Amino acid sequence: MPKSGALDYRSAGVDLDAAERTMEGLKSLVASTRDEHTLSALGHFGGLYAVPGDVASPVLVSSTDSVGTKVMVAFQARRHDTVGQDLVNHCVDDILVQGARPLFFLDYVGCGAMEESVVTAVVGGVATACKENGCALLGGETAEMPEFYAKGEYDLAGFIVGVVERDRILDGSRVGVGDVLIGLGSTGLHTNGYTLARKIVFESMGLAIDDEFPESGRSVADVLLDVHRSYLPALSEALDAGRVRGLAHITGGGIPGNLPRTLGSELGAVIDLNTWEVPDVFRVLREAGGVERDEMLRVFNMGVGMIAVVAPEDVDSVMEGLSRGDCPAWVMGEVEAGKGVRWT
Repeated sequence: MPKSGALDYRSAGVDLDAAERTMEGLKSLVASTRDEHTLSALGHFGGLYAVPGDVASPVLVSSTDSVGTKVMVAFQARRHDTVGQDLVNHCVDDILVQGARPLFFLDYVGCGAMEESVVTAVVGGVATACKENGCALLGGETAEMPEFYAKGEYDLAGFIVGVVERDRILDGSRVGVGDVLIGLGSTGLHTNGYTLARKIVFESMGLAIDDEFPESGRSVADVLLDVHRSYLPALSEALDAGRVRGLAHITGGGIPGNLPRTLGSELGAVIDLNTWEVPDVFRVLREAGGVERDEMLRVFNMGVGMIAVVAPEDVDSVMEGLSRGDCPAWVMGEVEAGKGVRWT
């Protein structure tokens, strides 16, 4: 029994018992994502995963990310089961750009106090998206740091590893002048632009989290917490058939900041802004914030979550596959000689 007045970890702000209870609660979530290549269970110092034997010349592709200040919307809404899905889907899309399929995922949750229900909801969202993407949740870290995070707040980050055949890597080398750009629809803001979006919604518009978002019939929380779409299901068929020459995940920097990354140094793109209807959420943000068009295109995805580069003769088959994958898609432009993105 500790001496009277003696300090322990709990009195310093870290509850080890709560941490242990939380870990026990997470074991079933992690176990639900296991596959035949998973060689370890939650609780080991490192996760073990066997590289699939059906990949002749495997190249591992990794990425790490967070959901940024979207978590602040989750804090306000007291809704924590979607940001984990955002995190996984964002990372899946990042490695998909190079043609990779996800193998396993690791998460990190840092918080001020171990609120078991909150951590379980966050990791539950991670597990849900891992299962949907055929990806094992191999492990992670939950850190309780009361002097670092404010009460009721947490940080969320993730690390993904995928695999691609060496001769199937998408590196821009197959992209050429005249190739067609196909836009794939987003599900709202995804995980980017939230610092500006929150300023417009909560300051310029003066809305509260449960108020109705204009012209949506939904609450601010519903609109701002729409889950980031994974494009793996919709693009799998085209990737397997070798019909995709390049992919650009439209994240921070928008189309002009991300599309050139897949085109190479001597190629640019021309995009017709009239080929799709920008979702209402972006129009409302632009008008309420008085944001210039080019700034909107640089900050937000504007309804385009991914752009596929395909040969003209493959457009019809790729579009049919995307339709079967229940993903909105349209021809939005083409690759041209030059640099950067040109709008028409």
